[in-house]
Amino acid sequence: MGITEKRPAICGVCPGGCAVEVALKDERLVDVQPLKGSPFGNLCIRGKHGPEIVYSKDRLRTPLIRVGERGEGKFREAGWDEALDYTVRKMQEIKKKYGPQALISHSGRGAFEQSMLDFCNSKTDTIASKLLLPFGSPNIASCGSLCFVSFGLLAPIATFGIPGTALEPDLKNSKLMVVWGSNPITDSPPFLFNRIVNYRRNGLRIIAIDHMRTDIAQRADQWVAVRSGTDGALALGMINLIIQEKLYDEDFVRNWTVGFDELSNYVREFTPEVVEKITRVPAKTVMDLAREIATTKNVCLRTYTGLEYTNSGVQNIRAVYILFAITGNLDVPGGLFINMPSGSTVEQEEFPLPDGVLPIGAREYPLFYELTRCAHYMELPNAVLKGDPYPVKSLLINGSSTITSYPQPEIWEEAYRNLEFMLVIDIIMTRDAIFADVVLPSATYYEINSYQRYQGYLRLRKRVIEPIGKSRNGILIMADLAKRLGYGHLYPQSEEELLTQAFAGNPQLLESLKNSPDGVKLAAPERQYKKYATGLLRKDGRPGFPTTSGKLEITSNLLAKHGYDELPIYIDPLEGPLQNPELAMNYPLVMNTGARIQSTFRSQHLNVPSLVKLQDKPQVLINSADARDRGIKDGDKVMVITKRGKVAFFANVTDKVLTGQVEINMGGGNPAQFEAWREANVNVLTDFANRDRISGFPVFKALLCQIKLAE
Repeated sequence: MGITEKRPAICGVCPGGCAVEVALKDERLVDVQPLKGSPFGNLCIRGKHGPEIVYSKDRLRTPLIRVGERGEGKFREAGWDEALDYTVRKMQEIKKKYGPQALISHSGRGAFEQSMLDFCNSKTDTIASKLLLPFGSPNIASCGSLCFVSFGLLAPIATFGIPGTALEPDLKNSKLMVVWGSNPITDSPPFLFNRIVNYRRNGLRIIAIDHMRTDIAQRADQWVAVRSGTDGALALGMINLIIQEKLYDEDFVRNWTVGFDELSNYVREFTPEVVEKITRVPAKTVMDLAREIATTKNVCLRTYTGLEYTNSGVQNIRAVYILFAITGNLDVPGGLFINMPSGSTVEQEEFPLPDGVLPIGAREYPLFYELTRCAHYMELPNAVLKGDPYPVKSLLINGSSTITSYPQPEIWEEAYRNLEFMLVIDIIMTRDAIFADVVLPSATYYEINSYQRYQGYLRLRKRVIEPIGKSRNGILIMADLAKRLGYGHLYPQSEEELLTQAFAGNPQLLESLKNSPDGVKLAAPERQYKKYATGLLRKDGRPGFPTTSGKLEITSNLLAKHGYDELPIYIDPLEGPLQNPELAMNYPLVMNTGARIQSTFRSQHLNVPSLVKLQDKPQVLINSADARDRGIKDGDKVMVITKRGKVAFFANVTDKVLTGQVEINMGGGNPAQFEAWREANVNVLTDFANRDRISGFPVFKALLCQIKLAE
């Protein structure tokens, strides 16, 4: 029999939902290709491997209940009713014995599906599941405990009063784009990359600031190579020169900012020569770059989460934002445009937190708590192993591989062994799931009906095949748990109900979507600039920013409220060559982890043969001079060593990284992965205690290591 059908669909791999064309044969998914001419462009290569993901031998196909010791990985198959009833019974037993706060949840990339974000998750941290809130526990957490929140909430809200997602490059009108600590081709999906390439052909200049020569740095007119973790010093050095040479926008600074004089005094110490010593960026480059940004009209910025993972990550991001604001590049044509998000149209019930019980981490990271209203997952081991601030006995994980994501996995494994109950919902057996009492199989995007919302564009996500085995739509798993707990009315109980509720305010749009397989374009409002001057940023309609002062806060009232530095104070990486020269004698290389590679996303897809084939081994990128000094050749198996442990990787000898620095792939450590990746959990090398004191994020991009040939 031949191909029975081809039709457009949404990628079952990328949470952002790339447009693809699927081919079916005998009701089986046989091919997936990127859909050319989609309204937003498409570069996703992962979608082409959909069949391998759907039919993978590693797919979870039925609920499992543990029969061996925790962490032993011995399970028996169970039915859905048995698994869910057992889960709810254990949750209620723990609540009765210890109180509802003894339960905590953690959601990750598996919870990025649009309807899950809209119906199942918190309104403040849209990744964190709300399931435990009506149960009485304040302890809802997510991957926001180590990703995005610094860039997306803490830094921009403390400065502008608006989230980072509202700050986007106005590419259409820009003459110069600075890409700082971001590599758009590895975004998921890489929507912005297509636009950048198109505007690049039409004359857009690009400057890339990064610790390594990424794809965008290779395409750029200029690559500014910076020592990992020191971006804040570079931004402050440029601000210093701009102030000294009076290149800033005097009208904007005078009328719309607070703290400029204090900033002027602070940045005087960041001379070009001092900045060169800290960052390795030549003093002349610092000066030229500052002048170019300040004197070029229509300069935009693209940054993302790359600046978060050092000891002053939040303040470093603030320094970059302030640099672009005071040079007159905020909310102007071609600059950093403020595009206030409309958010979900799905109404959610609010749940007050239990009286007198704060989530774990609220005491240690009060700004994080104020802006997310969530638990900080980095404090889970203390709660489980020490009962601080109170005992946590039960954990529910949805679509997250925490042991491959958080620093020093042995700490997390010890905590998981000491739980009284653990539930994991996922597509494959992760390292986390090995420790679970119950494992529930979630369906892929190819197996569910839902919808996908983009900026100015909307489409339905139509099921391509029936769910494999007994796997279920993740949102319906959460709905079934909620129903058994007595509040199922808070969740749609079927996919039909999901769509009806999602478009309750506009049923005509739903009908239009059902008749439009390619989706529906939404009318984009006319762009308005300098909205701070016309009252469009504040709820009260007054001119200014939605901050305490009504101004852009260089000296942040929100930070001061919680005892943090008001100014964007720079802290050199504490485990770095300047702050820790004795350690650097034994561990002379600056270790950076976490840069995305095109064939994977974090720990995902490392069990998919055709994707792993693109890079079959976990790599450490090392400069040719550093490799030569150590007798290392390209492809050699090497040991990467820190004071916390050692892990085997394979050398990629390249001049894409500076001498004295290395970039190490992350994501290894799950049992379903190919063997070389399975044994390469980079977080064995990272430090649980070394964090940004504002965000609580671990320092992933500025530690010290040594590399030797493996014996």
